[in-house]
Amino acid sequence: MVKATTILAEAAKTPFRVIGGIVSRPLPKRGNPPLFLFGFAAWKTFMYDWFPDREIVFAPTGLWPIEFDINWKWRILSDRRAEVMAWQYKGLPQLKNFCARNNIPFHYVEDGFIRSVSLGALETPPISLAFDRQDMYFNANGPTDLETILSTHDFDGDGDLQLRAKALIEKLLSTGLSKYNSGADVAVEELYGPKAGKRILVIGQVERDASIAYGSREKYSNNDLVRLAYKENPGAQIIYKPHPEVLQGTAEPMSDPNLVRDICTILEENISLSESFRTIDHVYTITSLSGFEALLRGSKSRRWDVPFYSGWGLTDDRQPTNRRKRKLTIEQLFAGAYVLYPKYFDPVAKEYIDIEQAIELLVEMRAAYTVLGKDLSNVHLMDALTKAVGDDVSLQTPLANSVRGSRVRRLPNEPSVRAP
Repeated sequence: MVKATTILAEAAKTPFRVIGGIVSRPLPKRGNPPLFLFGFAAWKTFMYDWFPDREIVFAPTGLWPIEFDINWKWRILSDRRAEVMAWQYKGLPQLKNFCARNNIPFHYVEDGFIRSVSLGALETPPISLAFDRQDMYFNANGPTDLETILSTHDFDGDGDLQLRAKALIEKLLSTGLSKYNSGADVAVEELYGPKAGKRILVIGQVERDASIAYGSREKYSNNDLVRLAYKENPGAQIIYKPHPEVLQGTAEPMSDPNLVRDICTILEENISLSESFRTIDHVYTITSLSGFEALLRGSKSRRWDVPFYSGWGLTDDRQPTNRRKRKLTIEQLFAGAYVLYPKYFDPVAKEYIDIEQAIELLVEMRAAYTVLGKDLSNVHLMDALTKAVGDDVSLQTPLANSVRGSRVRRLPNEPSVRAP
């Protein structure tokens, strides 16, 4: 294994980036303001596209604190234009405080709420990212930029934004888009059977997910949630939908679904989230975004955690937060979380876009995914679609043009995502 000190010595002499302990291709436009990235997996090179005007420097993953002290502090401090970002909490714990002490802009980074067709675990580039100066949006222990937006923005005085949010919600519902969009559209009536009474949907999560660790004071497993739904709803049909990453085999469940098979119907198929909500009366989740998506579709959402969308008067909350004293409409909550908070980007055209364009692009990408009829699970979806459409004359349509990115324009006021 190459030592970090050796890598840094080489990097100091030549314009190369550092990814996961490997010196790789030349940095673009050396001399631009540096952006140091900590905790980013080696495949997340899409950050080069998001920040073309920056000198991107990937710190090796698994960096020890002493390595940071010896080899990285001086690099960051050597340029007053430097900024630092960390993927979730995978950077060093002292990183945020170090930046604060030295007046260095710092952001946590995470996928946005409308992400892609395929799963992030399959290394698909995201169409949206959230940048937060305060904390990860799912951390209920303190304020975040998203919570600040929801607490302080003058939604009542921003009528155009609320009308925009209403139209966007209608568009999402009519297209059936969700955070991930590779699930199959099936006739749920055949899976659920005839509806004879109350129907409860339990949405499973990846149980090692950081949002569970930081978004809930009481720790629940997916099986705990199924048992709770069964106990609180005697006589109801309980349907359990495991997380797509569990179904795909890219995430190992900590609780065995077979242990609750006697009290629920387990969805073995990776059906789309929008389809799974059909005919559902109540949704149970831990910290999943699906709880908010259920609200958008008119289903009740019961919470045993404190996600970003709880505490605003729209959810049945078992763990209240005293910081959230405001009542919001579903349009206001959507506007804050989906319009004002994240940034959107076309990973093929490599251009910033707005949420309306992002929805349009995802609809087209999902259609291409279906038309191609190929298993793209182990490749970058966007690259595969571009190549496949380029070789297939039958797909020379507006869809193909969109996949190539000819339609997308740069927004006039978004040349970069500096200090979002």
